[in-house]
Amino acid sequence: MWRQTTTDPMDESTFYADGSVNRPLQPGTIARGHLRKDDAFFTGARNGQWVTEIPMQLSQQDLRNLMARGQDRFNAYCTPCHGQLGDGQGMIAHRGFNTRRPVGNFHTERLQNMPIGHFYDVITNGYGAMYSYASRVEPHDRWAIAAYIRALQLSQNASLADADPQLLSEYKAPAPFDNPSAPSTPMQGGQP
Repeated sequence: MWRQTTTDPMDESTFYADGSVNRPLQPGTIARGHLRKDDAFFTGARNGQWVTEIPMQLSQQDLRNLMARGQDRFNAYCTPCHGQLGDGQGMIAHRGFNTRRPVGNFHTERLQNMPIGHFYDVITNGYGAMYSYASRVEPHDRWAIAAYIRALQLSQNASLADADPQLLSEYKAPAPFDNPSAPSTPMQGGQP
């Protein structure tokens, strides 16, 4: 075993009858590494069109978890430029990051009308001055961020009429602030 014949891929071989070093895969072989079978999940597009829904089956609890993860990842990766509201007013934008195009504001009409697959693709491949986050953010987290961006868009343009009536009926307005330790009459005198 100390001295073995080595070969490079695509070399010829006299050892095998077919003369090739490369061996055909056995039936049932499982792909090594990342098997990316679902195009919609890994690209954000299906048949050349952006997907309009997250390509995963999610229960209510799964959706809550996805949104919480999306908020966490958005705050970590997106907030520095896009701001916590997604309005393009992050610290990087305020500190003089200057390009021909301003940092993206998710509340513009153009981006509000974009399918969710567009946001996944931008996170994956970058856009304009924004570089790709594919090496930093896993595909599942990219969908979580895209879902959170959609929630930000809806939250900034919503009214009470858009809210679920059942949730509104369960909502209890906070009690008026009453501080029993505060004096009932203003104090007289100098500085507080």
